[in-house]
Amino acid sequence: MASRDGSPARHRRTGSEESGMLGTALTTRHIEAFGRKVTTTATHLIGDPESSVHYQHAMSALQKELRRPGIQQRVFSYAKASPTELVRSKLSTTEIQHRALTYLPDELLANIPEDDNVYSLFQGFQATLPEGESGHRKKPKRRNSRGQKLLEADDAEDKTPLEKLKNERHGLNHRLEMMSVRKNMCSSEIREIDNKISNLNTMRKIVLDRLGDLEQDEVRTEQDLLEVDNKLEDLLEELDDAATLGHTTATPPTEIDMETEVTTTDTQDMSASFMSASIYEKLPSPKSKRNKPTRRKSTPIRHEHFEPGSSIKEVQAHNDMITALDFDAPFGTMVTSALDDTVRVWDLNLGRCIGLLEGHQASVRCLQVEDNLLATGSMDASIRLWDLNKAEYLPREDITIEEEDEDQPASDDIDHPSLPHTSSMRDCPLFTLEAHVDEVTALHFRGDTLVSGSADKTLRQWDLVKGRCVQTLDVLWAAAQASSTMNTTDAKWRATGRTPDASADFVGALQCFDAALACGTADGMVRLWDLRSGQVHRSLVGHTGPVTCLQFDDVHLVTGSLDRSIRIWDLRTGSIHDAYAYDNPVTSMMFDSRRIVAAAGETVAKIYDKTDGRHWDCGNEEAKSSVERVRVKDGYLTEGRKDGVVGIWTC
Repeated sequence: MASRDGSPARHRRTGSEESGMLGTALTTRHIEAFGRKVTTTATHLIGDPESSVHYQHAMSALQKELRRPGIQQRVFSYAKASPTELVRSKLSTTEIQHRALTYLPDELLANIPEDDNVYSLFQGFQATLPEGESGHRKKPKRRNSRGQKLLEADDAEDKTPLEKLKNERHGLNHRLEMMSVRKNMCSSEIREIDNKISNLNTMRKIVLDRLGDLEQDEVRTEQDLLEVDNKLEDLLEELDDAATLGHTTATPPTEIDMETEVTTTDTQDMSASFMSASIYEKLPSPKSKRNKPTRRKSTPIRHEHFEPGSSIKEVQAHNDMITALDFDAPFGTMVTSALDDTVRVWDLNLGRCIGLLEGHQASVRCLQVEDNLLATGSMDASIRLWDLNKAEYLPREDITIEEEDEDQPASDDIDHPSLPHTSSMRDCPLFTLEAHVDEVTALHFRGDTLVSGSADKTLRQWDLVKGRCVQTLDVLWAAAQASSTMNTTDAKWRATGRTPDASADFVGALQCFDAALACGTADGMVRLWDLRSGQVHRSLVGHTGPVTCLQFDDVHLVTGSLDRSIRIWDLRTGSIHDAYAYDNPVTSMMFDSRRIVAAAGETVAKIYDKTDGRHWDCGNEEAKSSVERVRVKDGYLTEGRKDGVVGIWTC
């Protein structure tokens, strides 16, 4: 039977028959189509696409190749081999090492220990064993049933003295060899520790540089913040002025208002002249400009991680000997004065001069910086207070020639590129305290109380709120009264019998705290005063020369003198706790929680570490002049020299 297309009729099977024959749901037509696809794909993959070689011919040729014994052995060996063995079969050990070292980064190759040990690993293991276990083990001693020791083994008794000496010699040689191995191991450990220390130092330097960059970013951010604050305040002032001007324009003044204004102005002028004529009260004049803070809000800590004695900065601050200096905080604001009759304000972070403080008629002998306030005592017998927050830092290169003052003293010889104009400090003066009749040689203020000492042999207590003197202490009279009283009550409190040194300052140093005042004078006495009664509470006798510096805390009082000694007093008992001396007179001294820093006529500052009792020097030993003044806070040391140089160090 023929089909419609003329082809012979085939026997058609049902779907159940095909499934029973193939065991799947696929029909013969599907299998034939899949076979054609496989044949076409294999032809393109194995043979040439242009060739007409059939897939079966290619597979039969491949099977003939696989029947060869050599091919079968190779395939079997590759199946059993690991990837490491496959690599080693193709590459030699030397080539593998070379390739491994070639692809390692240099920082990993820098600390590879050299394999130059003369001892083997087994010898190193023997050396780690306790003595007696690393060598030949001794034969165990026999014991009887009762636990008593018997003689050594019979073979040990049978040995001749020569054999015993040889065995002993062998044991000593072995012990000596183990000692050499142990020495080599210790040396290797030391080298390894040195390498680790070197790596840690390198990492420390990297982190320290990172810390320095962060602090510089802090400074720049604070400067940007300051500029924004200044612009904001200027804008507020302009708005206030515009509002005031608009109000004035809206209501023009009458003749009566003008007469009243003139009368009020005359009254204010008379009042101002009356107040300025008083030497006991100098009130601060009102400032039209707002207070523009220039102080840093962040606290630098980078200097705390430097090695003690490291130099931070050195500047030529003045042309003559430094007479006084002080700073508020590390990398903060520093003020220096010298015999060249100038007072300069410095930015310690940038090492630049912010400005010059003008007003004194002579050199400043003493000063103190506390937060934003500055007090200066001069040879013109006056004390001036300044507000450093009102300084406007304007570098000299930003000032035109027309803005220069003709009367401004030349200061081009100061080796500094950005010395500012004096106008940057024109808003800093607050008021002047005038009561002393001779030069002011020492001062100290805390809170609203300031105490000053002068060559007129008096101490004066000032109220900084009202700007007037509230108490005058005559040192000679009070000392005479205290001496007579103490001689009648206690024989140990007696006068020294020495006359004051005329070449030294009569009041060399002082410090106040609440109602307590400590004062050192030219007769070598240290007197403790009670400001409430104005009397000497206690006198400390010990120095044989004028006292030039002192400082106290809750327990101890430290004093320095021209007798070359520094004495540490116990304030609870009034006795000497400790004392030491230098080769030259002590001209300046200050201490913090750990160290006492002094200037003792040398080119370096003298440091005494109170924790471990160690003395050492900090500074430039090759400097041309000696150190005259020192100040230290939190390990941050500033020292002023005779040639006007100021050095900044860590200690």
